[in-house]
Amino acid sequence: MKHQALGPGQGTKGKSAKAQRRKRRRWFALLLLLLVVIGASGASWAWWHDHHWLPGRDLYPVQGIEVGAADGAVNWPSARATGVDFAYIDASSGAHARDPRFVANFEAARAAGMKVGAVHAYDPCQTAQDQAANFVTTVPREDDILPPAVELSALAEDCDTPVSDAKVESELMTFLNQVETHSGKPTMLKVTQGFEARYGIARRLDRNLWLVRDRFVPDYAGRDWTMWTANAALANEIAQGPVRWLVVNP
Repeated sequence: MKHQALGPGQGTKGKSAKAQRRKRRRWFALLLLLLVVIGASGASWAWWHDHHWLPGRDLYPVQGIEVGAADGAVNWPSARATGVDFAYIDASSGAHARDPRFVANFEAARAAGMKVGAVHAYDPCQTAQDQAANFVTTVPREDDILPPAVELSALAEDCDTPVSDAKVESELMTFLNQVETHSGKPTMLKVTQGFEARYGIARRLDRNLWLVRDRFVPDYAGRDWTMWTANAALANEIAQGPVRWLVVNP
């Protein structure tokens, strides 16, 4: 069989088409690489922004932090110098657990000239009386301490023994009464959005509210709040790990 001879320019056109395809593939690869770089840069910027964002002092003049053992060592003089006005220190959790750095953080924050309060993480699976005993034996009663705070985030659905909604509320009231008798001050309710959606505690208990929502002003409690965790993972040189940044409603 005879092969048909290429006409004038046909070989050149074939080579040119291949070259154009290779060029398009290179541009496509470069475009993909550029999109990957832009995406990575955007994600890095978003991470940096989320971990360094602070509310303006013009809107919230009084700002502070919440810290516990999980945050690592805190440089309290540096914290005071960089604008931390007060600190809430994780103190106790449930009926038996105590934060191992509570005493050190509590004393160091006060030595740095800050107002200091204590936080108890409430467990609806355990009795109010035992939890109150844990808190009052951990936190001293002194007039210059800020009102105690109880963190409400754990749900009774996780309990081994079923706990009714009515039991959650009645036990919480028992806890509040005993802690307030010890401290001489009304307790602040640190209510997460999930807990409020499940139990509606903020609408039924007349206590000051501490709400939690990164960057965006919280409105899930149905009434005004006193304190807000505005950034739950602030990267800052004052501590080894991220700290929870708080503002007070002016």
